[in-house]
Amino acid sequence: MVTMEDVARLAGVSKMTVSNVVNNRDGVGDLVRQRVLEAIRQSGYRVNVSARTLRSGRTGVIGLAVPDIELPYFGHLAAHVIEAAGRQGFHVAIEQTGAAAAGEADAIAHSRTLHFDGLILSAVELDRLDEHPAEAGYPLVMLGEQDFGGRFDHVAMPNEEGTKAATTHLADRGCRRIAIVTGRASDDVNMVTRRHYGYLAALAERGIGVDPALVFSLDDASMEAGREAACRLVDSGHEIDGVVAVTDTVALGVLRGLADRGLRVPEDVRLIGFDDIPESGFTVPSLSTVAPDHRWMAERAVELVAQRIRAPLRPTAQYVAPFELVIRESTR
Repeated sequence: MVTMEDVARLAGVSKMTVSNVVNNRDGVGDLVRQRVLEAIRQSGYRVNVSARTLRSGRTGVIGLAVPDIELPYFGHLAAHVIEAAGRQGFHVAIEQTGAAAAGEADAIAHSRTLHFDGLILSAVELDRLDEHPAEAGYPLVMLGEQDFGGRFDHVAMPNEEGTKAATTHLADRGCRRIAIVTGRASDDVNMVTRRHYGYLAALAERGIGVDPALVFSLDDASMEAGREAACRLVDSGHEIDGVVAVTDTVALGVLRGLADRGLRVPEDVRLIGFDDIPESGFTVPSLSTVAPDHRWMAERAVELVAQRIRAPLRPTAQYVAPFELVIRESTR
Protein backbone atom coordinates (compact mmCIF):
# COMPACT_ATOMS: atom_id res chain seq x y z
CA MET A 1 0.00 0.00 0.00
CA VAL A 2 1.37 3.40 -0.99
CA THR A 3 1.83 5.73 1.98
CA MET A 4 2.24 9.47 2.39
CA GLU A 5 5.92 8.85 3.15
CA ASP A 6 6.28 7.15 -0.25
CA VAL A 7 4.80 10.20 -1.96
CA ALA A 8 7.12 12.51 0.00
CA ARG A 9 10.19 10.54 -1.08
CA LEU A 10 9.07 10.53 -4.72
CA ALA A 11 8.40 14.28 -4.70
CA GLY A 12 11.53 15.13 -2.69
CA VAL A 13 9.58 16.94 0.03
CA SER A 14 8.59 16.36 3.63
CA LYS A 15 5.61 14.33 4.76
CA MET A 16 4.15 17.56 6.19
CA THR A 17 4.30 19.18 2.75
CA VAL A 18 2.42 16.23 1.25
CA SER A 19 -0.16 16.51 4.03
CA ASN A 20 -0.59 20.23 3.34
CA VAL A 21 -1.18 19.54 -0.36
CA VAL A 22 -3.60 16.67 0.31
CA ASN A 23 -5.59 18.84 2.72
CA ASN A 24 -5.53 21.90 0.43
CA ARG A 25 -3.77 24.08 2.98
CA ASP A 26 -2.01 27.35 2.23
CA GLY A 27 1.74 27.77 2.45
CA VAL A 28 2.79 25.49 -0.42
CA GLY A 29 4.14 27.08 -3.60
CA ASP A 30 2.53 26.23 -6.92
CA LEU A 31 5.57 24.42 -8.29
CA VAL A 32 5.96 22.28 -5.17
CA ARG A 33 2.22 21.59 -5.10
CA GLN A 34 2.32 20.41 -8.71
CA ARG A 35 5.32 18.20 -7.95
CA VAL A 36 3.47 16.57 -5.06
CA LEU A 37 0.31 16.10 -7.14
CA GLU A 38 2.37 14.47 -9.89
CA ALA A 39 3.98 12.16 -7.30
CA ILE A 40 0.49 11.24 -6.05
CA ARG A 41 -0.56 10.42 -9.60
CA GLN A 42 2.55 8.37 -10.38
CA SER A 43 2.46 6.42 -7.13
CA GLY A 44 -1.27 5.72 -7.13
CA TYR A 45 -1.63 7.11 -3.60
CA ARG A 46 -5.25 7.48 -2.53
CA VAL A 47 -6.30 10.09 -0.01
CA ASN A 48 -8.17 8.83 3.07
CA VAL A 49 -11.20 11.06 2.61
CA SER A 50 -12.94 9.95 5.82
CA ALA A 51 -9.94 10.85 7.95
CA ARG A 52 -9.55 14.18 6.19
CA THR A 53 -13.21 15.00 6.74
CA LEU A 54 -12.91 14.38 10.47
CA ARG A 55 -9.86 16.65 10.71
CA SER A 56 -10.97 19.48 8.46
CA GLY A 57 -14.75 19.47 8.54
CA ARG A 58 -14.79 19.08 4.75
CA THR A 59 -16.51 16.25 2.91
CA GLY A 60 -13.92 15.77 0.18
CA VAL A 61 -16.71 16.02 -2.42
CA ILE A 62 -17.09 18.66 -5.12
CA GLY A 63 -20.09 19.00 -7.40
CA LEU A 64 -20.10 19.14 -11.19
CA ALA A 65 -23.28 20.53 -12.75
CA VAL A 66 -23.68 20.19 -16.53
CA PRO A 67 -26.66 20.63 -18.88
CA ASP A 68 -26.92 17.03 -20.10
CA ILE A 69 -24.46 14.23 -19.30
CA GLU A 70 -25.74 12.25 -22.31
CA LEU A 71 -24.35 14.84 -24.72
CA PRO A 72 -20.93 13.51 -25.76
CA TYR A 73 -19.10 16.74 -24.98
CA PHE A 74 -20.27 16.88 -21.37
CA GLY A 75 -19.66 13.18 -20.78
CA HIS A 76 -16.13 13.61 -22.12
CA LEU A 77 -15.51 16.69 -19.97
CA ALA A 78 -16.93 15.02 -16.85
CA ALA A 79 -14.48 12.14 -17.22
CA HIS A 80 -11.58 14.60 -17.22
CA VAL A 81 -12.97 16.45 -14.17
CA ILE A 82 -13.30 13.18 -12.24
CA GLU A 83 -9.72 12.26 -13.12
CA ALA A 84 -8.33 15.67 -12.14
CA ALA A 85 -10.35 15.77 -8.92
CA GLY A 86 -9.17 12.30 -7.92
CA ARG A 87 -5.56 13.44 -8.14
CA GLN A 88 -6.39 16.19 -5.64
CA GLY A 89 -8.22 13.82 -3.33
CA PHE A 90 -11.77 14.84 -4.22
CA HIS A 91 -14.76 12.75 -5.20
CA VAL A 92 -17.16 14.25 -7.76
CA ALA A 93 -20.97 14.31 -7.59
CA ILE A 94 -22.58 15.04 -10.97
CA GLU A 95 -25.89 16.84 -11.44
CA GLN A 96 -27.78 17.60 -14.66
CA THR A 97 -29.34 21.04 -15.00
CA GLY A 98 -31.29 20.51 -18.21
CA ALA A 99 -29.71 23.71 -19.60
CA ALA A 100 -32.34 25.63 -17.62
CA ALA A 101 -31.77 28.59 -15.30
CA ALA A 102 -33.86 26.94 -12.59
CA GLY A 103 -31.82 23.74 -12.80
CA GLU A 104 -28.57 25.70 -12.61
CA ALA A 105 -29.78 27.66 -9.58
CA ASP A 106 -30.90 24.41 -7.94
CA ALA A 107 -27.44 22.91 -8.48
CA ILE A 108 -25.90 25.75 -6.48
CA ALA A 109 -28.45 25.31 -3.70
CA HIS A 110 -28.00 21.52 -3.64
CA SER A 111 -24.23 21.82 -3.40
CA ARG A 112 -24.65 23.77 -0.16
CA THR A 113 -27.40 21.54 1.22
CA LEU A 114 -25.33 18.42 0.56
CA HIS A 115 -22.21 20.05 2.06
CA PHE A 116 -20.06 19.83 -1.05
CA ASP A 117 -16.72 21.55 -0.61
CA GLY A 118 -17.26 23.41 -3.89
CA LEU A 119 -19.04 23.36 -7.23
CA ILE A 120 -17.98 23.45 -10.88
CA LEU A 121 -20.93 24.78 -12.87
CA SER A 122 -21.39 24.78 -16.64
CA ALA A 123 -24.06 27.47 -16.80
CA VAL A 124 -25.99 28.06 -20.01
CA GLU A 125 -29.06 30.07 -19.02
CA LEU A 126 -28.41 31.43 -15.53
CA ASP A 127 -27.63 35.14 -15.72
CA ARG A 128 -27.97 36.27 -12.09
CA LEU A 129 -26.42 34.97 -8.90
CA ASP A 130 -27.20 37.90 -6.61
CA GLU A 131 -29.63 35.84 -4.55
CA HIS A 132 -27.47 32.73 -4.26
CA PRO A 133 -24.98 31.76 -1.54
CA ALA A 134 -22.09 31.73 -4.00
CA GLU A 135 -21.94 35.49 -3.49
CA ALA A 136 -20.90 34.85 0.12
CA GLY A 137 -17.63 33.16 -0.84
CA TYR A 138 -18.78 29.63 -1.60
CA PRO A 139 -16.17 27.93 -3.84
CA LEU A 140 -17.88 28.18 -7.23
CA VAL A 141 -16.08 27.86 -10.56
CA MET A 142 -17.82 28.61 -13.84
CA LEU A 143 -16.83 26.23 -16.61
CA GLY A 144 -17.36 26.85 -20.30
CA GLU A 145 -19.99 29.48 -20.94
CA GLN A 146 -21.40 32.31 -18.79
CA ASP A 147 -18.69 34.33 -17.04
CA PHE A 148 -20.73 36.79 -14.91
CA GLY A 149 -18.38 39.66 -15.63
CA GLY A 150 -15.38 38.20 -13.82
CA ARG A 151 -17.13 37.92 -10.45
CA PHE A 152 -16.33 34.20 -10.24
CA ASP A 153 -13.43 31.98 -11.15
CA HIS A 154 -13.99 30.98 -14.77
CA VAL A 155 -12.49 28.54 -17.24
CA ALA A 156 -13.91 29.62 -20.58
CA MET A 157 -14.27 27.89 -23.90
CA PRO A 158 -12.49 29.62 -26.82
CA ASN A 159 -15.90 30.30 -28.34
CA GLU A 160 -15.17 33.34 -30.48
CA GLU A 161 -11.57 32.45 -31.27
CA GLY A 162 -12.37 28.85 -32.17
CA THR A 163 -15.31 29.62 -34.43
CA LYS A 164 -13.35 32.37 -36.16
CA ALA A 165 -10.58 29.85 -36.88
CA ALA A 166 -13.11 27.28 -38.15
CA THR A 167 -14.78 29.78 -40.50
CA THR A 168 -11.42 31.06 -41.71
CA HIS A 169 -10.40 27.49 -42.51
CA LEU A 170 -13.47 27.06 -44.74
CA ALA A 171 -12.74 30.37 -46.48
CA ASP A 172 -9.14 29.32 -47.03
CA ARG A 173 -10.43 26.12 -48.65
CA GLY A 174 -12.30 28.25 -51.19
CA CYS A 175 -15.76 28.43 -49.57
CA ARG A 176 -17.63 31.69 -50.17
CA ARG A 177 -21.22 30.74 -49.28
CA ILE A 178 -20.64 29.71 -45.68
CA ALA A 179 -23.68 28.94 -43.54
CA ILE A 180 -23.71 28.69 -39.76
CA VAL A 181 -26.03 26.32 -37.91
CA THR A 182 -26.24 27.74 -34.43
CA GLY A 183 -28.51 28.18 -31.41
CA ARG A 184 -30.58 31.06 -30.13
CA ALA A 185 -28.50 33.87 -28.61
CA SER A 186 -29.58 35.67 -25.45
CA ASP A 187 -26.77 38.07 -24.45
CA ASP A 188 -23.15 38.99 -25.11
CA VAL A 189 -21.66 36.32 -22.83
CA ASN A 190 -23.77 33.52 -24.27
CA MET A 191 -21.82 30.75 -26.03
CA VAL A 192 -23.99 30.98 -29.14
CA THR A 193 -23.47 34.74 -29.40
CA ARG A 194 -19.70 34.42 -29.00
CA ARG A 195 -19.45 31.74 -31.67
CA HIS A 196 -21.59 33.83 -34.00
CA TYR A 197 -19.23 36.78 -33.43
CA GLY A 198 -16.32 34.54 -34.44
CA TYR A 199 -18.13 33.53 -37.62
CA LEU A 200 -18.84 37.17 -38.52
CA ALA A 201 -15.27 38.25 -37.76
CA ALA A 202 -13.83 35.60 -40.08
CA LEU A 203 -16.16 36.56 -42.93
CA ALA A 204 -15.22 40.22 -42.51
CA GLU A 205 -11.49 39.45 -42.54
CA ARG A 206 -11.85 37.42 -45.73
CA GLY A 207 -14.05 40.02 -47.43
CA ILE A 208 -17.06 37.70 -47.59
CA GLY A 209 -20.47 39.33 -47.28
CA VAL A 210 -22.88 38.21 -44.57
CA ASP A 211 -26.11 36.64 -45.87
CA PRO A 212 -28.74 36.41 -43.09
CA ALA A 213 -30.39 33.59 -45.04
CA LEU A 214 -27.35 31.41 -44.24
CA VAL A 215 -27.77 31.77 -40.46
CA PHE A 216 -29.92 28.93 -39.12
CA SER A 217 -30.88 29.00 -35.42
CA LEU A 218 -31.80 25.85 -33.51
CA ASP A 219 -34.00 25.39 -30.47
CA ASP A 220 -31.67 22.70 -29.12
CA ALA A 221 -28.18 21.41 -29.88
CA SER A 222 -29.17 17.88 -30.89
CA MET A 223 -28.30 15.74 -33.91
CA GLU A 224 -31.93 15.75 -35.00
CA ALA A 225 -32.04 19.55 -34.88
CA GLY A 226 -28.87 19.67 -36.98
CA ARG A 227 -30.35 17.26 -39.53
CA GLU A 228 -33.55 19.29 -39.81
CA ALA A 229 -31.57 22.53 -40.20
CA ALA A 230 -29.50 21.07 -43.03
CA CYS A 231 -32.62 19.87 -44.82
CA ARG A 232 -34.27 23.28 -44.46
CA LEU A 233 -31.12 25.00 -45.64
CA VAL A 234 -30.93 22.92 -48.82
CA ASP A 235 -34.69 23.12 -49.41
CA SER A 236 -34.53 26.93 -49.19
CA GLY A 237 -32.65 26.97 -52.49
CA HIS A 238 -29.81 29.14 -51.19
CA GLU A 239 -26.42 28.18 -52.54
CA ILE A 240 -23.96 26.92 -49.90
CA ASP A 241 -20.47 25.50 -50.12
CA GLY A 242 -19.52 25.44 -46.44
CA VAL A 243 -21.22 24.96 -43.06
CA VAL A 244 -20.00 25.87 -39.58
CA ALA A 245 -21.91 23.91 -36.91
CA VAL A 246 -22.12 25.27 -33.38
CA THR A 247 -21.15 21.87 -31.91
CA ASP A 248 -19.96 18.51 -33.19
CA THR A 249 -23.26 16.96 -32.13
CA VAL A 250 -25.12 19.41 -34.35
CA ALA A 251 -22.54 18.83 -37.12
CA LEU A 252 -23.27 15.09 -37.11
CA GLY A 253 -26.93 15.91 -37.72
CA VAL A 254 -26.00 18.35 -40.48
CA LEU A 255 -23.91 15.63 -42.13
CA ARG A 256 -26.93 13.33 -42.16
CA GLY A 257 -29.25 16.06 -43.45
CA LEU A 258 -26.95 16.98 -46.33
CA ALA A 259 -26.75 13.31 -47.31
CA ASP A 260 -30.54 13.06 -47.15
CA ARG A 261 -30.71 15.87 -49.71
CA GLY A 262 -28.11 14.29 -51.99
CA LEU A 263 -25.18 16.57 -51.17
CA ARG A 264 -21.72 15.13 -50.61
CA VAL A 265 -19.28 16.25 -47.93
CA PRO A 266 -16.72 17.62 -48.74
CA GLU A 267 -17.20 17.45 -52.54
CA ASP A 268 -20.32 19.66 -52.56
CA VAL A 269 -20.27 21.22 -49.10
CA ARG A 270 -17.45 21.43 -46.56
CA LEU A 271 -18.47 20.99 -42.92
CA ILE A 272 -16.73 21.79 -39.62
CA GLY A 273 -17.88 21.39 -36.02
CA PHE A 274 -16.78 22.41 -32.54
CA ASP A 275 -15.74 20.32 -29.47
CA ASP A 276 -13.83 17.35 -30.97
CA ILE A 277 -16.06 14.73 -29.38
CA PRO A 278 -14.76 11.16 -29.81
CA GLU A 279 -17.41 10.31 -32.41
CA SER A 280 -16.17 13.03 -34.78
CA GLY A 281 -13.22 10.91 -35.87
CA PHE A 282 -15.38 7.90 -36.79
CA THR A 283 -18.02 9.37 -39.09
CA VAL A 284 -17.83 8.95 -42.86
CA PRO A 285 -16.42 11.37 -43.78
CA SER A 286 -14.61 12.10 -40.52
CA LEU A 287 -15.45 15.53 -39.09
CA SER A 288 -13.10 18.51 -39.00
CA THR A 289 -13.57 20.39 -35.75
CA VAL A 290 -12.35 22.92 -33.22
CA ALA A 291 -10.68 20.96 -30.41
CA PRO A 292 -10.52 22.79 -27.07
CA ASP A 293 -8.12 21.19 -24.60
CA HIS A 294 -10.72 19.45 -22.43
CA ARG A 295 -8.15 17.95 -20.08
CA TRP A 296 -6.59 21.38 -19.54
CA MET A 297 -10.02 22.87 -18.81
CA ALA A 298 -10.86 20.17 -16.27
CA GLU A 299 -7.52 20.49 -14.50
CA ARG A 300 -7.79 24.30 -14.28
CA ALA A 301 -11.37 24.10 -12.95
CA VAL A 302 -10.45 21.61 -10.23
CA GLU A 303 -7.35 23.63 -9.31
CA LEU A 304 -9.48 26.77 -8.99
CA VAL A 305 -11.96 25.01 -6.71
CA ALA A 306 -9.12 23.74 -4.52
CA GLN A 307 -7.54 27.20 -4.39
CA ARG A 308 -10.88 28.81 -3.53
CA ILE A 309 -11.39 26.31 -0.69
CA ARG A 310 -7.97 27.22 0.71
CA ALA A 311 -8.34 30.97 0.19
CA PRO A 312 -12.01 32.01 -0.07
CA LEU A 313 -11.26 35.73 -0.43
CA ARG A 314 -8.50 35.62 -3.05
CA PRO A 315 -9.04 37.53 -6.34
CA THR A 316 -10.94 35.67 -9.03
CA ALA A 317 -9.06 34.08 -11.93
CA GLN A 318 -10.15 33.93 -15.57
CA TYR A 319 -8.78 31.47 -18.14
CA VAL A 320 -9.57 30.76 -21.80
CA ALA A 321 -8.81 27.22 -22.91
CA PRO A 322 -6.25 26.64 -25.65
CA PHE A 323 -7.52 24.95 -28.81
CA GLU A 324 -6.43 23.57 -32.15
CA LEU A 325 -8.12 22.90 -35.46
CA VAL A 326 -8.36 19.20 -36.22
CA ILE A 327 -8.58 18.90 -39.99
CA ARG A 328 -10.27 15.71 -41.18
CA GLU A 329 -12.06 14.52 -44.30
CA SER A 330 -15.11 16.81 -44.10
CA THR A 331 -13.12 19.89 -45.18
CA ARG A 332 -10.41 18.39 -47.39
